[in-house]
Amino acid sequence: MKNLTDSFVYLGHWPSAGSFGFNTDILATNPINLSVVFGVLLFFGKGVLNDLLDNRKQRILNTIRNSEELREVAIQQLENARARLRKIETEADQFRVNGYGEIEREKLNLINSTYRTLKQLENYKNETILFEQQRTINQVRERVFQQALQGAIGTLNSCLSNELHLRTINANIGMFGTMKGITD
Repeated sequence: MKNLTDSFVYLGHWPSAGSFGFNTDILATNPINLSVVFGVLLFFGKGVLNDLLDNRKQRILNTIRNSEELREVAIQQLENARARLRKIETEADQFRVNGYGEIEREKLNLINSTYRTLKQLENYKNETILFEQQRTINQVRERVFQQALQGAIGTLNSCLSNELHLRTINANIGMFGTMKGITD
């Protein structure tokens, strides 16, 4: 106990800085007034403190509730975005598969069309070659016939005399006359 009173005495001997200091005289400090002021402060301060704490607690709870609601909304939006992403990825895969299929079909159609065109061109070429061969053969036959005819005429002219020539003509006219009589 002596230590306790010594500490109060020691506090009373602090040098004061101006008018500030500790008053260790219990009667001069008026402990009754102080206890009444502390009591009033505690009584009314407790209500004010409780109101402040309740208000703060309500604001914190509201903030937490709002945060939870925002979190739920964000989670729902995230799920919606993921669902849309899955749907778009599925559609992209379908477009990719359909695109590759379409490319393959177009490629086959182009190959088939090119094959048909080449086949037609080959047929046209063969027909043209055959036509040209026939025309060339006919031209060669005509030339050979003309040359043979000219050779025969030349031979006949050199070998036949006028009298023999007239007899051959008369014989041919007779044959034509007989043929005309048969056809009539």
